[in-house]
Amino acid sequence: MAVRVAIRVGPGASRTRVGGGHGDALVVKVTARAVEGRATEAALRAVADALGVRRRDVTLVSGATSRDKVVEVAGDETEIRAKIDGLRGS
Repeated sequence: MAVRVAIRVGPGASRTRVGGGHGDALVVKVTARAVEGRATEAALRAVADALGVRRRDVTLVSGATSRDKVVEVAGDETEIRAKIDGLRGS
């Protein structure tokens, strides 16, 4: 199964971190700048690390050039949702 999650990417941060919320979206701060897709790739990698899945299990669904993105995470749906809720602080 797979879970779709909205993320809000903040490029150019002092350090990479995943956590908090922006509306319904999970906040992902990355050190990479928003140039040539580097911030998007860094965000996908950060989400994979935070959820304990491989990078290839995280797929960009929409928002390639936007701060607001939707990603799909492959894996155990219950476990992934629990981790996302923990990261959001809910």
